Amino acid sequence: MLIVTSDHVAGREVTVSLGLVRGSTVRAKHLAGAREQAIDRMITQAEDLGADAIIAMRLETSTIQQGTSEVLAYGTAVRLG
Repeated sequence: MLIVTSDHVAGREVTVSLGLVRGSTVRAKHLAGAREQAIDRMITQAEDLGADAIIAMRLETSTIQQGTSEVLAYGTAVRLG
């Protein structure tokens, strides 16, 4: 799955926008692992829609309580031409 933070993929045309995809996880430790898990969940959602890529991908982290954080990965699932 191609994932970019930009709104387009250089040299490729977005032919279909499939909508928002997201993945999240809550962890007390191992924030790096939490990011990977959130991204994996987002990718799974995009694959279920038949996407070739995710554009405008972002990561957001918020503290739920002391020592516990939620990591959210989100972007737009698209098909490329």
